[in-house]
Parts: sequence; C-alpha cells; structure tokens
Amino acid sequence: MQRSFTRRGFAAALATILSIATLSAARADIADYEFRLVQADVKQGDGAVVAVRLVDKRSGKAVPDAVIFATRIDMAPEGMPTMTAPVEALQPTEPGVYRFKTNLMMAGGWQLSLAAKVQGETGTLENKLVLRAVP
Repeated sequence: MQRSFTRRGFAAALATILSIATLSAARADIADYEFRLVQADVKQGDGAVVAVRLVDKRSGKAVPDAVIFATRIDMAPEGMPTMTAPVEALQPTEPGVYRFKTNLMMAGGWQLSLAAKVQGETGTLENKLVLRAVP
C-alpha cells in the first residue's frame, strides 16, 4: 500500500514538472524576435538594396517565412521624417533574410520601419532599423 502511494506521488510530481516545462517552452513571445540589418552601410542611389535578417533572439537562428506587411523608409535620423522613398520587396536569396529595393537619394541616415507576422506567434513584430546611405 505504501508503495502505491509513493508511486502515485512520484508520477503526479513528474507530470506536474513536465507540464510546467512544456508550458514554459510554449511561451514564445513576439518580443523574442527582431530584425537586424545585414549591412549598416548601403550604397546611395536608386536601386539600393537593403537586407535584413529576422532572428529568434533566444537561439540566434534566422527565421524564415515571416509575412512582412508594412514597410517604410525615411530620413528620420537626419531630422527629415517626411523625406521618404518607395520600398519594394525582393525575392529572398536565403532563409530568414528579407531584401528590399529602394531609392536612397541622399547620403546620410535612413530609418527602415518594418511590421511583420511571425509564423506560429501572436502579435505583430515592429522594428525600426537605422542604416547609412554612403556615396
């Protein structure tokens, strides 16, 4: 009789520990992801290509298949947030790297703003990345 209570207690404790571990692993958050510039300096001019990598901050691994639904590039770092340029998404060349074609008409600081949905996560990832257009 004593053994069955001990086994049941052990089994209950093990089940509790496993369920807590499973819930902790499942608690990914949209804040666990971020976009990072592949290169901070980009050649100035029409047809400039800006590449960003979507990274899971917990593992450092690139995250493919995000749905980027909002993009904007402007000169906010230079005090000119109303100076914008068109942004066109390009086909990816490697998983987790997203490329955009734009017209960096002036040298200086530019801010790329992105909004995306990450597969399997709730919420929207929003990042503002500062790059430099160089002649």
